[in-house]
Formats: sequence, C-alpha cells, structure tokens
Amino acid sequence: MSYYSTLFIGRHMQITEHVFATHITEDQNSFGAMHPGGTHIYFVGDPNEEMVVIDSGEPYRSWTKQILDYYKELGTPKISSILITHGHGDHIGGLDRLQEQMNCPVRCHPKLEPLLTQRLGQDCVVKLRSRELVTTGGQVSLRALFTPGHEEDHVCYSLRADKVLFSGDTILGNSSSSVRNLRQYMASLAIMAKQKPDIICPGHGSIIRHGTNRIQWYIEHRLARESQILEALSNGPVTVEESVDLVYPRNLRKNLKNSAARNIQTHLNKLKEEGKVIEIGSTYSLP
Repeated sequence: MSYYSTLFIGRHMQITEHVFATHITEDQNSFGAMHPGGTHIYFVGDPNEEMVVIDSGEPYRSWTKQILDYYKELGTPKISSILITHGHGDHIGGLDRLQEQMNCPVRCHPKLEPLLTQRLGQDCVVKLRSRELVTTGGQVSLRALFTPGHEEDHVCYSLRADKVLFSGDTILGNSSSSVRNLRQYMASLAIMAKQKPDIICPGHGSIIRHGTNRIQWYIEHRLARESQILEALSNGPVTVEESVDLVYPRNLRKNLKNSAARNIQTHLNKLKEEGKVIEIGSTYSLP
C-alpha cells in the first residue's frame, strides 16, 4: 500500500479556494535533476482582494515571465508580501524583478534577511517571527513555521483554513529531500505533522494529497535508514563508504553513490550528536 498520493497539475491551477499555482517545467537535460518534477510558485489569498506570493524561482527571464503572466491572469491583485521558504537560488532568484512589479516587501527567516537586504535594499525585507500569522486576502492567514534541516533558514507556511502546508524543500513531491542537519530536520517534520495537512504544496514535484501520510512516510523512511546504519555498525567499525555498501542495494548505480554517502554521513552526524555512535579517525562505531 502506498503511504501517500500525489496530484499532478498543469501549467496553472487553482488547488484550493485560496491557493493558486504556476508550475514551471525545465529541460531535463539541464535542470531536471536540480528541480525534480518542476518548480511551483504559489499565490495565496483572494484574487479579487489581496494575495501573497510564496517563493520567486530562478533568476531566468523565462521563469519570471511565466510568473508575471500568471499574475496578470489572476487580475494583478494587490500583493501584500512575497514569502520565502529558504535562501537557495531557485527560491530567491527572481525576487528583484517580482518585487519591482508587485511593489511589496519580502518576508523571510531572520538568518536570511541580511543577504536579501544587501541584494534588494534597505526597508525591502522584513524578518518573520516564529509562528507569526501573515494575513492575506479572503480573510485567511498563513502561519510561518521555522523548519530547519534542509537549510537552517527554512520556513514552511501553514494555511489552516484550507488544510494546506507549503513545505518548500523540506518535503518534495517526487523524491526525498537533501538534508543538512538531520536532527533539526526530524524535529521540523514533527512540527509539520502537528499541522495535519490534507494537502502539501512543495517547492518541487507533484502536489501531495493525504499530506499527513506523506510526513509520516518521511519520518519512517529516515528512522528505518537509521536502524540500518546501526545494524551495520553492530559488527564493528566502518567508514562512510563501507556503510554505503552495507546499507544500500548492491546494484546501486555508481552515479548515486556520492548522494548515498552524503545521506549516510548526515545520519551518522545525528547519531554522533545523540551519543549513539562514536567517530575514530575515518571510522564510526557503537559506543
């Protein structure tokens, strides 16, 4: 049985009463691996009243044009703010052009604010507070949830009125996410689970139905991998490379081994922080 279901969308789509999206696809030979399943820019609120935008995409003119064309299709509503999930280039790249056209502040995690202020100018960026309610049109609000792990400046946004969670890159529609700090990431998944979303709107990939199930799948997937690593260490000290061979299938493609090694290292860092493994030189072992 599948743990989750996904919803494939077209170029533009109204997802719920207050959530609208434009889906940017790329040439798979160039950007497909970086943006698995394409990229979403969300407009949230009431097109006849006021909206917010979530993320701004890459700095490419074709991306900005698609976003602004959709903005016009929606009737060029007043945009009260552009909300940023995190500081990767495919989420902040188009900010300068969008802000110029929409004439609104950018809201982001406090750790990202200095970079964006340097880029956009003084008084253009306003720091978010943890769990702040950001109002938009249609008499609904988004709650800003600080969710480090993928990056330490990551923010998810919960739209309780529509039971929607905007997950940025913490949860993706077509693949698992890269993680910088797994201990933080697992705590962030717990925060997201408390929102009990019906729908998850990720930065990349398909829109996710049965959102609570997907979050639980992510948690179980990471815990299962952790158990596999501890089992591999039960027979004695191993290196990261040896752990890959013990934990992953023997037929793992060579081009995926570096990614697998990074994933193992992330898990080992968490286990080391928790005192469950010790590091001696280039090897790891149980205490």
